Amino acid sequence: MFRSLNTPALWAVTLSAAGILMVTMGARQSLGLFLAPLNSTTGLGIASISLAMAVGQFMWGAVQPIAGAIADRYGPSRVLLGGLVLLALGSAVTPFMDSTWGLVFSLGVLSATGSGASSFSVLIGAATNRLPLEARGAASGIINAGGSFGQFIFAPILQKLIQVLGWTGAMWALAAVTLAALPLVRIAAKPIGHKHMTTATGGPGLRRSVLNALADRSYLLLHAGFFTCGFHIAFLVTHLPGEANLCGLPPSVASWSLAIIGAANIAGSLYAGSCVARYRSKYVLFWMYGSRALMIALYMVSPRTDLTFYIFAAGLGFTWLATVPPTAAIVSKLFGVRYLGTLFGLTLLSHQIGGFLGAWLGGLSITQFGDYTWMWYADMALAGLAALVNLPIHEAPVLQHALKAA
Repeated sequence: MFRSLNTPALWAVTLSAAGILMVTMGARQSLGLFLAPLNSTTGLGIASISLAMAVGQFMWGAVQPIAGAIADRYGPSRVLLGGLVLLALGSAVTPFMDSTWGLVFSLGVLSATGSGASSFSVLIGAATNRLPLEARGAASGIINAGGSFGQFIFAPILQKLIQVLGWTGAMWALAAVTLAALPLVRIAAKPIGHKHMTTATGGPGLRRSVLNALADRSYLLLHAGFFTCGFHIAFLVTHLPGEANLCGLPPSVASWSLAIIGAANIAGSLYAGSCVARYRSKYVLFWMYGSRALMIALYMVSPRTDLTFYIFAAGLGFTWLATVPPTAAIVSKLFGVRYLGTLFGLTLLSHQIGGFLGAWLGGLSITQFGDYTWMWYADMALAGLAALVNLPIHEAPVLQHALKAA
């Protein structure tokens, strides 16, 4: 798998992009740990804080195609720099917010816009346009694993910082770590030679490419499946700490469960990257979404113990964000890589519309019903549907596509 990354320059671009995603996704995927202490300090209520985090889920997706389009046109450096600064600013000002709309602004707008602008669409788009065809699957898997590694290390560290420094100190520490990632941008966005660049000027422009994509049935089916992925992930990262609390388990169970999800997804992301080069990506997505439905069903009938949470986290974690490499691969197969940042960014917007609903409806569920039972049923049903909608996607066989692209 890694033999395709056969020069130091290819490794430098890939690992730097993975490092940036480690920070942005580690920060973003650990926000659920702040929900309870925020509620205790501000008294705003779980539903109100969940709304702020839900807005953040949507904004993270909404900025992806915009950031991707800017990066496709002008290059990724300024987009990534601006994103990291906004993420740090949002984290830094959150402790000063004592209203729902203040949290919506800091977490839902500033932090989410920043993390979205320095996330998948720009990073994978930048790497893909700088790497040869044979290296893209491995690179996307490694970059994706960087985001999962961020969740693995950020969740337990932030939980400990919340206990030692309070949630405000943990937020400021998060801002400082984000700024420390700025030097990686120069390496991740550095050109590595014209022979690897694929941003040719021929073909349809950005507007026509987007319109062509939105008229493509396979592209829309891909959006539908990715919507469910966003619903699932946002519900869990926002409300898994609350679920553990309902089960009478300590906060450490939730933080370690989030860390286990991240650790398992490192392996899952690398495996997904290798599968992209060997199998049709739509089948990879079918099995990923189908396994999620099965894991949720098993969780629903299992005793609520710390071991159950850890096994559940490991099972779900293997496919957690491993859906990204095959999803990006299908977009590039359908439309090429010239505007991959934009077109993949639009799929991430669909992902985060689902994310908004997963975070927000989870808060309404606990407020109205006292638990998350109906959310688990909805999540399981949507995962099953997501598996099925990927099957009709029109995707050329891997070998045939590789030969044509070559």
